[in-house]
Amino acid sequence: MVFVMAVHREQFGIFRRAPCVVWILLSCALFLLAACSSGPQRAASIGEAYVGPSELKIRSDIPLESSTVTTVRHGDRLEILQQRRNIFLRVRTRSGAEGWTDARQLLSAQEMASLRDLAERARRMPSQGEATVYSDLRVRTQPSSGAPSFLLIKENEKFDVLAHVAVARTSVPRQPLVPPAPKKATAQAPKAAKQPKYPPPPPPKPPGPPPNWLDLSRTNPAEDADNAPAAGASAEEAGKPVPSDDWSLIRTGGGESGWVLTRRLSMNIPDEVAQYAEGRRIVSYFPLGQVTDGGEVKRQWLWTTIEGAATTHDFDSFRVFVWSLRHHRYETAHIERNLKGHSPVLLEEVEFSAGSKSKSQPAAARYPGFSICVEKADGQQRRREYAFMSGVVRFAGERPCEAPRPLTVQTAPPAAAGQPAAPAPRRPETLAQRLKRAWGAITRRFTGR
Repeated sequence: MVFVMAVHREQFGIFRRAPCVVWILLSCALFLLAACSSGPQRAASIGEAYVGPSELKIRSDIPLESSTVTTVRHGDRLEILQQRRNIFLRVRTRSGAEGWTDARQLLSAQEMASLRDLAERARRMPSQGEATVYSDLRVRTQPSSGAPSFLLIKENEKFDVLAHVAVARTSVPRQPLVPPAPKKATAQAPKAAKQPKYPPPPPPKPPGPPPNWLDLSRTNPAEDADNAPAAGASAEEAGKPVPSDDWSLIRTGGGESGWVLTRRLSMNIPDEVAQYAEGRRIVSYFPLGQVTDGGEVKRQWLWTTIEGAATTHDFDSFRVFVWSLRHHRYETAHIERNLKGHSPVLLEEVEFSAGSKSKSQPAAARYPGFSICVEKADGQQRRREYAFMSGVVRFAGERPCEAPRPLTVQTAPPAAAGQPAAPAPRRPETLAQRLKRAWGAITRRFTGR
């Protein structure tokens, strides 16, 4: 025991007499510890993106035959690490898994914010009828075939139709997920034109106009006036009209909203009513009530239809169907054509005066009914109200239509001037920086500074 204590005292004396040895040993230990614990450095992020499809496989390499590293869901945030051929991106998930995917399957932060804003606005919009599809249908973020698809509707799946819009059939350019690197400006001095040793001969005199150039210049003024484009008209307006497509804003049972081609939809109104469409497209439909005929329940229906291709208005006629207890079939209770109607059509109670004994104070009551926004000849939009009483439709009045809200989604405004810019991605710490930080912590612990 005495020998052990003597050895400890001797060792302590050595460390006290040679403090530099202690620091050298500690430095070597820290260096070995940092070298053993340091793994491969994580690649720096060059951008961010969000998953577009409902499910997306992240692969170990670019080819589709590569093994799957992980599977991410719609809306998951990804860090972009590398880009190849402007199509393939190497990304990192929240869990740290890294792999390759197609850039066309991803959404930018701006597109994701727009999609969430669209879903929030669509959640409060009234349904214009239920629809289904006969084959799988892709839902897109914007009313364009070039917009990214984020949802797939299965065959016979039901969803609500909210609005319609006619859009020119043009591609929507997308901003790149990774901004291109700035090009280096290379200033090149203009090269001086080399003067020939002998000057070239003078050019020959151009030929004059033909003798009958006045007759050749004459045209038919009426024909020129018909063929001349209007002032300020574009080349597309002067030539053939640009084809357009009708798109529908839909809302699924899960609350997701997006755009689909209207021609792919089939409204879920019963066939015994749909047979009266006469080739017109059913834009919206609503149940107004029901009756019982021989133990069978039959609904009363209101629908709006349009004839031809997409136009500046949503429908051009509406019709009310009631079930006839005498003939046991659907019959038309009210119809109006040649309209310029605009969505939405609302089911609501309306105030209607049915008359009373006193003409000075007519009796007014509220009845179930509907209202339709119609554009007048002077361009003003008025919401016409109709009362539906025991299978009879009565006009109840009109009021100004609500101000239409744009269906195009507004993206988040840019940061105002004077606000701090977003911080640049943090680069990984090097081995020398880790050693310096550890050495500073040990020094402050022993010296108290």
